[in-house]
Amino acid sequence: MRAMLLVNPKATTTNARTRDVLIRALGAAVELSVEETRYRGHAAALAATARAKGYDVVAVLGGDGTINEAVNGLLNPVNGHEVPSDDPSAGRPALIVIPGGSANVFARALGLPNDPVESTGAVLEALREGRRKTVGLGQALWEGQSRYFTFCSGMGYDAEVVRAVEGLRGTGRKASPARYVNTALRHYLATDKRHPAMTLTGPGIPTVEGVFMAIISNTSPWTYVGSKPVHPTPWAGFETGLDLLGLRRMGMITLAPLIRQMLTQSDALPGGRHLVQLHDEAEFTLTADRPVAFQLDGDYLGERETVTFRSTPHALQVLV
Repeated sequence: MRAMLLVNPKATTTNARTRDVLIRALGAAVELSVEETRYRGHAAALAATARAKGYDVVAVLGGDGTINEAVNGLLNPVNGHEVPSDDPSAGRPALIVIPGGSANVFARALGLPNDPVESTGAVLEALREGRRKTVGLGQALWEGQSRYFTFCSGMGYDAEVVRAVEGLRGTGRKASPARYVNTALRHYLATDKRHPAMTLTGPGIPTVEGVFMAIISNTSPWTYVGSKPVHPTPWAGFETGLDLLGLRRMGMITLAPLIRQMLTQSDALPGGRHLVQLHDEAEFTLTADRPVAFQLDGDYLGERETVTFRSTPHALQVLV
């Protein structure tokens, strides 16, 4: 089995010694080629190269951002087009995920340990036993562009927080759970709580106006605060379509009970008068009357006015 391992040398929770141990362990199980990512978008280019060269597996040692890039590289059309198939994942290398970031949401949603060494052990076991899981992905489309996401996207306040944390990371600070929480609290004081910008539309979906913030989920949980999972869309899963939680109010009367429910309930939908909820949808669109912040798998992608979200079933095989 030929495998390409993509290593993010700047991953939050690994060091050179750990990476060397993991590389040796994987190299003993497969014919391994190792590539380090050097710039934003490099993992996507490397994964696309691995697919074009017929690799069986692409492994990623990094955080959710590096994994997202690799997934998008794997799903790029070959020679500009896809061959129709009942199982689209069959024509692509399988994915191995080894968590190396701060949150590692996708890896943990797959059931992998959050420790890179333990996760490598679990992956090696999956390799020996030939265990694969086929997962669906989400896709966001805007202004002639598209990008897949593994666990979530968002427009509005949560994307504003991601943007603020990325700015802090640009100054050399790490993206820890505490930093996200503190940034979210500080940013809440400055966010617009009176003028909602977004409207939700979609095939067979009643139009909803006046949406401040929208979380779009491909699985649950949405994120983690340390070891604590956060469940705004607890019914979301890799085997179903996309879920959405939208907020039509941003005051503390709405947010306080919602936050409590997201932190304490893992199987019941949050309740509240000013919530907008969708489950297992194939497609919907968020349109804003002014540019709003947009994030995808925790990666800030600028301000957008219209984004369409689609479910992509059976997109990828993961060794897990």
